[in-house]
Amino acid sequence: IFPSLAQAQASVANEVYQDLGQPSVFLFCPTEYCSSLCSPSPSRSCYLLTIGQELLPGIGIIWTGPKVVSQELSATLLEEVEGVLQRRPVIWDNLYANDYDCRRVFLGPYTGRAPGLMPRLDGLLLNPNCELQANFIPVHTLGSWFRSELGSCARPDHAGMEAAAALGDSQGPQEGSYSPQEALELALHDWVVEINRQALEPGR
Repeated sequence: IFPSLAQAQASVANEVYQDLGQPSVFLFCPTEYCSSLCSPSPSRSCYLLTIGQELLPGIGIIWTGPKVVSQELSATLLEEVEGVLQRRPVIWDNLYANDYDCRRVFLGPYTGRAPGLMPRLDGLLLNPNCELQANFIPVHTLGSWFRSELGSCARPDHAGMEAAAALGDSQGPQEGSYSPQEALELALHDWVVEINRQALEPGR
């Protein structure tokens, strides 16, 4: 019936979206959901071009970055993805995911995400470790990163989100910018407080 997989997927997704009354949050995960799965590249992928054209504008599209598990996310890449999808992507961040190797647990701070990404995102989801308690530092430092991004957008010397995006991919120190090390130290302090609080609860 359909000339391509992308057109089939877009048609089904659009119909479900409309049947549900066009909810405010409706996410679509494409078959090509990261750069390494695109042929030959995100901006030249026939599949993604079709998805961007055919999918109704109210539907969010999930993207994981250069790879399934991306060590870095840059504003330049997200700008390219936004162009082909005709909307800002929703990042599904697998930085801490360990479902593919449960012998590993990722306890470091949220890092590798360039300053000024927020204007390029329609949302950000964090795929955590499978072990619930191991996610205190990942979630806590993600919160620190998010507050830093909001602060960058709000500071008068940055003239709003557009200027924050212009910071590009620089990881150098900037006044008020996110510091993974400082975020880690704050998270560790708060985690110890939380562990001690739980230890004092009756029945612990």
